[in-house]
Amino acid sequence: MKIYVAGHRGMVGGAILRQLQARQKAGEALELFTRTHSELDLTNQAEVAAFMAAEKPDVVILAAAKVGGIHANNTYPADFIYENLMIECNVIHQAFASGVRKLLQLGSSCIYPKAVPQPMKEDALLTGTLEPTNEPYAVAKIAGIKLCESYNRQHGVDYRSVMPTNLYGPGDNFHPENSHVMPALIRRFHEAAQSGQEEVVMWGTGKPMREFLHVDDMAEASLFVLDLDKDTYEANTDPMLSHINVGTGTDVSIGELGQMIAKVTGYKGRIVQDLSKPDGTMKKLMDVSRLANMGWGASVTLEDGIVETYKWFLDNQDSFRR
Repeated sequence: MKIYVAGHRGMVGGAILRQLQARQKAGEALELFTRTHSELDLTNQAEVAAFMAAEKPDVVILAAAKVGGIHANNTYPADFIYENLMIECNVIHQAFASGVRKLLQLGSSCIYPKAVPQPMKEDALLTGTLEPTNEPYAVAKIAGIKLCESYNRQHGVDYRSVMPTNLYGPGDNFHPENSHVMPALIRRFHEAAQSGQEEVVMWGTGKPMREFLHVDDMAEASLFVLDLDKDTYEANTDPMLSHINVGTGTDVSIGELGQMIAKVTGYKGRIVQDLSKPDGTMKKLMDVSRLANMGWGASVTLEDGIVETYKWFLDNQDSFRR
């Protein structure tokens, strides 16, 4: 089986590739291939068309995306909607044009409305207004879901979508401004501990609740969904609502997360909340019952995951994207 992993240099794509490589070493007949951005610009329709026509993969895993935290989404909304729409349109359509029958697309929990019953079920999609701070990104990821559903309905292919909660782990982006909350706080508390700062400032009130999933769990869940036979997948989804939530089913406040990271990094000073900064959505917890009913559940605890991620951070500081 020839499998193309798009976005293999990203945190999730890298974790999926590692697990596929482990399967390969265990004897599965897999041919894995990737391309860097310099080798293939996924926002370029002609390049993607030529690539798919030449390689003709059996399976495509679409983990490539432009991602970032609240600051990045607020600062670069045009980049987030344009680049993600182009990546999805090009990869999904050109995969179909080259005969790919099976595709897995990775989305995000931000697809759900800001005011939505918690935990968020798959059928909450398009039932309300999105969170303004990441609306452009969310619209693009919703479009990706609907692309997969539409190609399934019209052409009878098997294109699936998984919607992860907040991800973290080895390979994350630790940029001080453009990263997500977990890596941003790990770097901030580490640098504060190393320099002896008396206080660390965190955005907002610290009250928002967030769910965090280790990237290795996400990779495992992605391949679990990809491996499901078509009858099982279709029995647990709907042609008009075929995406599947992936998470832990538990959450923690941002303030509590800060305390946990302070402990792991050895920071002893004060934690101050900057109330002038936005909180974003107050609670985002995934309903993961659909995936649980199919037989998968997360295994990495938040405490163990933070320790592992901090170790990776310490081991790879010189290679961070800045």
